[in-house]
Amino acid sequence: MINSGDTAWVLASGALVLLMTPGLAFFYGGMVRARSVLNMLMMSFATIGLVSVLWVLYGYSLAFGSDSFAGLIGNLDHVGLAGTLDAVTGPAHHRIPVLVFGAFQLMFAIITPALITGAIADRARFGAWLLFAGVWVTVVYFPVAHWVFAFDGGHGGWIGDRLGALDFAGGTAVHVNAGAAGLALALVLGKRHGWPKERFKPHNLPLVLLGAGLLWFGWFGFNAGSALAANGTAGTAFLNTQVATGAAMLGWLVVERIRDGKATTLGAASGAVAGLVGITPACAALNPLMSVVLGVVCGAVCAMAVGLKYRLGFDDSLDVVGVHLVGGALGSLLIGLLATATVTGGPAGLLFGGGFALLGKQVVAVLAVGVYSFGLSWLIGKAVDKTIGFRLAPADEAAGIDGAEHAESGYDWGGLLSGRRGAPAASTSDTPAAVPAGRE
Repeated sequence: MINSGDTAWVLASGALVLLMTPGLAFFYGGMVRARSVLNMLMMSFATIGLVSVLWVLYGYSLAFGSDSFAGLIGNLDHVGLAGTLDAVTGPAHHRIPVLVFGAFQLMFAIITPALITGAIADRARFGAWLLFAGVWVTVVYFPVAHWVFAFDGGHGGWIGDRLGALDFAGGTAVHVNAGAAGLALALVLGKRHGWPKERFKPHNLPLVLLGAGLLWFGWFGFNAGSALAANGTAGTAFLNTQVATGAAMLGWLVVERIRDGKATTLGAASGAVAGLVGITPACAALNPLMSVVLGVVCGAVCAMAVGLKYRLGFDDSLDVVGVHLVGGALGSLLIGLLATATVTGGPAGLLFGGGFALLGKQVVAVLAVGVYSFGLSWLIGKAVDKTIGFRLAPADEAAGIDGAEHAESGYDWGGLLSGRRGAPAASTSDTPAAVPAGRE
C-alpha cells in the first residue's frame, strides 16, 4: 500500500532538488564576468529541458531498468516510462509510486551535467554544449546512475549491489562524475584567452551567495529525500547535511585567513558547496560528530585544491574539479574511515573497527566512476569539437559570449548610468565599476 506521507516527502524533495539547478545557475553566473552571466544561466536552464525529455524517452529505463550486461546498464523495458504509470510499489521496499521515484531521480540527472558547465565558462558554444550534454547523459550519466543507485526492488548495479560500496545520494554518480567530466572538457577546450595572467574576477558576489543559499536549501531534498521515506534515515541525512556544510564553510574560511590574510564571501559560498558535496555520499553513514569532521576536512582540502589548476596548467574556470571532483571523492573515501555500524546498519569504517574492507570498496567506486567519466567525456568533447566546433571564436570570446551566443546582455549599463546626474558615457567594460576580488 502506498504511504501518502512518504510520497509527499519524496515529491517535495524532488521539487527541492530541481531548485538546485537554478541555484547553481546563479552561483556560477555571479562568478563569471558580466559579459558571460546569461550564458551561464542559459546552460543550466536549457539542461533542465533537454534532460527532462531524454529521461522520459529512454533515460529512466537505462538508469533504472532491469540489469543488462552484469550490472553495467539497464534495459529498454521502460522506454517512454512504460510500465511505471500504474505501478504501485516503489523501489527498495519503500511505499511510494515508481513514477514518483522516477521523477525524483530525474532531478539528479538534470543537475549533474549542469555542474560541468562551470569548468568551461566563457568559451563554449551554446549549441555545442547542448549536443555534448545530450550525448553525455546518455552514455555516461545514465549508466553510472545504474551502477550506483538502487532500482527494481532495491538491487543496485555493480557498484551499489555487487561491490557493496556506499553512496547514499550521489557522491560518485553526481559529483565525481561531473568533476571528472569537467576536467576532461577543460582540457579539450583549452584555456581562456589571457588566463592565467588576466584576472577573471566574479562580477556579482551577492548573486554567488544567493545561488549558494538556494543550493544549500535544495540539498536537503537531495540528501534527506534519498531516504525515499519520511523516517529516521531522512532525519539523519538532514542533520548531517546541515552540520557538515557549516563545518566545511568554516574550514574553507580558516584556510583563506591563514593563506591570504582575509576570509571572503566567495570563500564562504564555496566552502558551503564543498561541504554539501562531501556529505552527499556519506549523509546516511556517519553520525553527526563525524559529519562535522568530514565537513572541516572537505572545506579545508577543497580550499587548497582549487589552486591546483594554476600549478597543473588546466583552466577549470569555476573550480568544478577542485570542489566537485575532489569533494565528491573525499566524501566517498571518508565513508571508509568514519562510517559507523549504528548508522549504516551494516559496515563500519576503519576508525570504528570495520577494517580496510569498506575503504577498499570506496576507492574502487571512486576510481571506476572517475576514469569512466573522464575518458568518455574527453572523447565526446573531442568529437563535438571536430564536427561542429565546441570552442567559441576568439573574436566572440573577446567581445562577450552573451552577445555572440544569445544576442542579449545581462545588464543595461547605459540605462543605469544615464539615470545618474552628471554620469559619464557608458563604458564598454564588463561593469561600470571595478569588480571585487575573488578566488582568481
